[in-house]
Amino acid sequence: MAEGEPVSAGAGGNATRGVIVCADDFAVNASASMAIDKLAHLGRISATSAMVLSPRWAQDAGMLQHQRGRIDVGLHLDWTSEFAIVTGHGMSLGRAMRQALLGGFDQSQAQAVIDRQLDLFEAHWQAPPDFVDGHQHVQQFAGIREALVAVLVRRYGVQAVKPYLRISRAPPVMADMKSWVIAWMGANALESIASCAYIKSATSLFGIYNFDGGPQRYAELMAGWLARAPAGAILMCHPAQAAEPGDQIGVARLQEFSYLASDAFAQALQQAGVTVVRGCEVHVPLKSSSD
Repeated sequence: MAEGEPVSAGAGGNATRGVIVCADDFAVNASASMAIDKLAHLGRISATSAMVLSPRWAQDAGMLQHQRGRIDVGLHLDWTSEFAIVTGHGMSLGRAMRQALLGGFDQSQAQAVIDRQLDLFEAHWQAPPDFVDGHQHVQQFAGIREALVAVLVRRYGVQAVKPYLRISRAPPVMADMKSWVIAWMGANALESIASCAYIKSATSLFGIYNFDGGPQRYAELMAGWLARAPAGAILMCHPAQAAEPGDQIGVARLQEFSYLASDAFAQALQQAGVTVVRGCEVHVPLKSSSD
């Protein structure tokens, strides 16, 4: 297989399902950005979402220039990282969840935060995002989800191809308590609001786990996920080339990168009949209100 060519299922190219493999947290640190660039070069991922509030975004965006048009590059909307807290609008995940459940975020203020992050994205990528998702799935929180769809319509509504949204909802056959809580925070509501606004969305997300366990557990989880993944779903991952000090999931990031860069991942994709594809290439159209 030529380096950089997306991994396909079956020696004869008889792919049965196209899955978007998205590496989250681009620019969270140098190790993550380098790992994501490497995986894109190997053809192991087809998307990445950027943390544009990170001081690294301005310089690390250049690492992806040679992947322009080959992978989807999106905005990882951020309310809960240290970068967001330093910026002034951020808060802990627990506090964000409480605010979402007890009345929701102020939509006017949320729109201003979203506009600022989209401005930062476009300033260094020189194009709108291919999609928008959220750090710790905040794109689904009450107040933020309404503001996000309103901003996308205002900024990109006249474009022929608009950014699509990630709906953080695991397929029923993969649902566990963590994925159920994530979806319960607003997956159905975001999907409905987006559909009414003619914003497309990828409606299945997998790769959700508690970041515990060693490399063998991740490989076993991956085999199960791929076997049951519906066409058009997003496989979420968080790779990095090293476990950075202070990164709570640093060890898991390193383990994920090692696996995703390995022949074992390519073999698992082939065995499951899965092909790594971009959002515009999925075998089933991304859902919109006209579907």
